[in-house]
Amino acid sequence: MTATLVKETSPPVTAQVERARRARRRAWIVGLLFVFPALLLLGALVVYPVLFSIGRSFFDASGSRFVGGDNYTEMFRDPATLTAVRNTAIWVVVAPTLLTGLGLILAVLVEKVRWATAFKLLLFMPMAVSFLAAGIIFRLAYDDDPDKGVLNAAVVGAHDVFKGTSEYPTARARDGQGLTAEPDGSYRTSAGVSPGDSVNLGLVGVAPKDLPGGAEPAYAAANRRASAGELRGVVYLDFTLGGGGKQGVVDPKESGLPEMKVEAVRDGKTVASTSTASDGSFRFTGLNSGSYTVQLPGSNFAQPYQGVSWLGPTLVTPAIIGAYLWIWTGFAMVLIGAGLAALPRDALEAARMDGANEWQIFRLITVPLLAPVLTVVFVTLVINVMKVFDLVYIIAPGPVAQDAAVLATQMWLVSFGGGNNQGLGSALGVLLLLLVIPAMAFNVRRFRRSQG
Repeated sequence: MTATLVKETSPPVTAQVERARRARRRAWIVGLLFVFPALLLLGALVVYPVLFSIGRSFFDASGSRFVGGDNYTEMFRDPATLTAVRNTAIWVVVAPTLLTGLGLILAVLVEKVRWATAFKLLLFMPMAVSFLAAGIIFRLAYDDDPDKGVLNAAVVGAHDVFKGTSEYPTARARDGQGLTAEPDGSYRTSAGVSPGDSVNLGLVGVAPKDLPGGAEPAYAAANRRASAGELRGVVYLDFTLGGGGKQGVVDPKESGLPEMKVEAVRDGKTVASTSTASDGSFRFTGLNSGSYTVQLPGSNFAQPYQGVSWLGPTLVTPAIIGAYLWIWTGFAMVLIGAGLAALPRDALEAARMDGANEWQIFRLITVPLLAPVLTVVFVTLVINVMKVFDLVYIIAPGPVAQDAAVLATQMWLVSFGGGNNQGLGSALGVLLLLLVIPAMAFNVRRFRRSQG
């Protein structure tokens, strides 16, 4: 009797299963409705462009003729593409390595700084600057003109402190006025002179406003006679402000050229050297009798040091990588700093109690314990540098744009920047995708492993 009642009041098993299936189906439909907008966007913005690019890479520039793998073959025959592949390889090897190393060093050092938060904020601030703005900033900083480019201004300033600079880079001698130009940039008197003679050396090409401070008229010095055994003369600006005067003659208003190095040369050897006074005068004493040549060395006319061509073909890629480091160092430091804060302090303290110094602790304990964090940072940066476009496109000037090109910029140039070959551009995009996928897969696997 009891068994019969239980059997009659209990719902059939099949009804329970059907109800559970219906609930799961409803939950699945509700979940699909929530996910559908994201899937739609993912398909429209990621899946479709990828599939379209793969298909487009097998057609010619016009997209009307199937060419198979010709675009991929052409891609590795094109010198410009090979340059882009080489530069991308440099970026992948150099930038993530330097950033990870700098981030690790700064994260460790910041722990010793009293104002650690302010220091981290200062280093992280470039992350708030767009790549476009950063590119413009560094394009100006790398300018070849020391009056515009801050880096060249610093380099030129340091160079001039140690080596000095010429006062008369634009000065030159008039033709037929007794001075002969030499291949090394110096000037020599055409005729020989002897002790007891006076010689006037006129130069042009120096604007009166560019004369050194304290320069005085050369007229009085030019009219002094040399004493016995003395060779003297004057180096002057053979130009009268306001007009007038006579070429090759020292006029009353013409200025001497001070601090000009002058040498007495005999038989091809410099036997005496001096510098001109404020009125341009010079003199040699104690010379043996005989014929000499008066020489103005090329150092008097050397062009000013212009600094380093940061954006030239040789240095343009390292220069752009430097800009990238400025932006992303704070990111690497903050991530590694977070991992550093999670390290077990007892291991570090135990090492100190065992007598390990800070370098040993850093090398043997800190770095191995931070290895997972360092790997994630490194791989993330590898993925990022493979896609770099903005900095390269903005910083590299037109004449060296091809020398600085990476795969992303080459893909744009081939497709839209004048090449108008979207078949080859799509092949470059597929190549870039294939290079990025392994790093992305590695990061996803590590993430799943850490979650499990």
